[in-house]
Amino acid sequence: MNCENCKKMKKRDDEEQKKLINRLNRIEGQIRGIKGMVEGDAYCTDIITQVAAANAALNAFNKQLLSEHIRTCVAQDIKDGKEETVEDLLSTLQKLMK
Repeated sequence: MNCENCKKMKKRDDEEQKKLINRLNRIEGQIRGIKGMVEGDAYCTDIITQVAAANAALNAFNKQLLSEHIRTCVAQDIKDGKEETVEDLLSTLQKLMK
């Protein structure tokens, strides 16, 4: 699948891709569950609790992806002398910390 908005592409090994997709599938299920709660008129704090859990799951996904990115893409680019990768990483971290 091509990403129309992506600047670069990365071929992930099967194990990494499987782990990421599994996490995203669980998050997708959580979001569907939240939607069902809203449709079913669930109590506000119950929905908020589930949204917090989905946010935590997305944060865990980001940590896993960022960790792998630093170990592979960033490390290799630095070895290859691509200093702009450090700026790209810093920009990405600033987006995550908003």
